[in-house]
Amino acid sequence: MNKAPPRVLVSACLLGQPVRYDGQSKGIVSDWLNALGAEGRALAFCPEVAGGLPTPRPPAERQGELVVTESGLDVTAEFDRGAELALGLCLAQGIRFALLKEGSPSCGSGRIYNGRFEGVSLAGEGKTTALLRRHGIQVFSEDQLPELALALSLAATAAGS
Repeated sequence: MNKAPPRVLVSACLLGQPVRYDGQSKGIVSDWLNALGAEGRALAFCPEVAGGLPTPRPPAERQGELVVTESGLDVTAEFDRGAELALGLCLAQGIRFALLKEGSPSCGSGRIYNGRFEGVSLAGEGKTTALLRRHGIQVFSEDQLPELALALSLAATAAGS
């Protein structure tokens, strides 16, 4: 039985790293998340950068199974590669939880943009979120910090830590 407190894969942009397509971060202010990071339990990861895309980069949106830029460049392979690397990291490290950036074509967990570059979102999930969920990893957005905290607490209790 694993008695170590559970770790979380976290979108690097949510931890303040400037890895978003526009070269910015979306760091969130949360004492709880800061404490998780200080305890070494938050593992920063950007699937898009890991998949080979530069920062900054053209915005991209999902169009079905494809991910394309506004100019029509197909970047699906890079998004798929980043998702596979995220999954590999989670499996290698025993990570069963992820906190990923809502709306992203990689990380969106409940909403993504509609693929027409109109600034309109719809129900859906990003490539990384979909792959992680298929492998039993629970994915939360930055809007679900209380739910993630509860899931981690329950996992820690179940593990006897």
